[in-house]
Amino acid sequence: MEHVIEVRARYQECDPMGVVHHTVYPVWFEMGRTELLRSLGGSYREMEAEGVLLAVISLEVRYHAPARYDDLLSLRTTLSGGSRVKLEHAYELSLDGRKLVTGRTVLACLDGDGRPRPLPDALVPAD
Repeated sequence: MEHVIEVRARYQECDPMGVVHHTVYPVWFEMGRTELLRSLGGSYREMEAEGVLLAVISLEVRYHAPARYDDLLSLRTTLSGGSRVKLEHAYELSLDGRKLVTGRTVLACLDGDGRPRPLPDALVPAD
């Protein structure tokens, strides 16, 4: 499963040289995950209301080239794996087909008390 969104680099996300700050990319990754879930007919709001929480337990970001102020970027988010209680996502941020940033996250499924719980069936990766 994958989904692509466009992200425009905003002024407040950049340093004084107009380069997107390194801390912004994980926020964009979260936007990608949220929209991937929405494209599958779900939402984080609905899951949380049902007591299903997803917590990032691992984050990797690799910077290949900088994104700059006002760039219109393409973020591809892919559900790349997981298990009964974890989801793995891969990310590729590009500008005009040129790879700028790649990343990976692992999310754990938790209940309202922070204990591991099974993912909803709709989110369990196919083998």
